[in-house]
Amino acid sequence: MTIRHALVVAGGNPPDGITDLPAADLVVAADQGAEHAIALGLHVDVVVGDLDSIDPGTLAGLEAADTRIERHPTDKDDTDLELALATALDAGATSATIVGSASGRLDHALGILLAGAGDRWSDLRIDLRIDAARAWIVRDHLEIDGEPGDVVSLLAVGGPTTGVTTTGLRWRLAEATMSPGVAVGLSNIMTERTATVILTGGTLLVVQPGREDP
Repeated sequence: MTIRHALVVAGGNPPDGITDLPAADLVVAADQGAEHAIALGLHVDVVVGDLDSIDPGTLAGLEAADTRIERHPTDKDDTDLELALATALDAGATSATIVGSASGRLDHALGILLAGAGDRWSDLRIDLRIDAARAWIVRDHLEIDGEPGDVVSLLAVGGPTTGVTTTGLRWRLAEATMSPGVAVGLSNIMTERTATVILTGGTLLVVQPGREDP
C-alpha cells in the first residue's frame, strides 16, 4: 500500500468543531490522540508515544484490534506528536493533516501549531485542523478556499520569510519580507473565494480561524 496522506491526531484536550477531515491512507495517533481519533470515527493504524495519557482500556482494545503500538520512554527528546509525524514520514507519506485542539495548556497548543514548521518535516506538506480553525505550514505556495470576509493570518516562523506575494486578500503583499514577531500579516481579509500565498524562502504559518457564531 502506498501511503500518500496521513492524519496525525495529537493528544491533549479533545478537538471541538472538527468537520470534513480529508481521506487518509494512514492514521497515526499521538498517545491520548487515539481516544480523540476514535471519537472522530477514525480507524487508528498506529499509536505512538510514552502512552502515559491514553486510557489503559482504550489501549488494550486497540492492541486487541491489531493496531500497531509504538511505546517510547517518558524521558525522550521528541514530543509524542513529533514521534507521530516521524512515523508518518517513515511510512512514506508525502502530506499530513495534524488534528488537535488549542484549548488546555498554552504550551501544548503552541507546540501543536508549530510542530510541522521545522526543517525536519520539509518533505511533508502539512496542514492542521485545530478545533474549528484551519492552518497550513507553507514553504512555497498555498491556495486557500473560503468566502469573502474570511480572516486569514500569515505568520513567519523560524526566521525571515522572503518573497511573500498574495492575491485575493484585502491587504496584498508583493515580494515582501516577513519576520517572526512582526504582525504585518495578522488578520488579513479574503476578498475572493480563493486566495493565494507564494513565497521564495523561509516558512509561513497561515491560519484561517473558524467563523464565529453570529
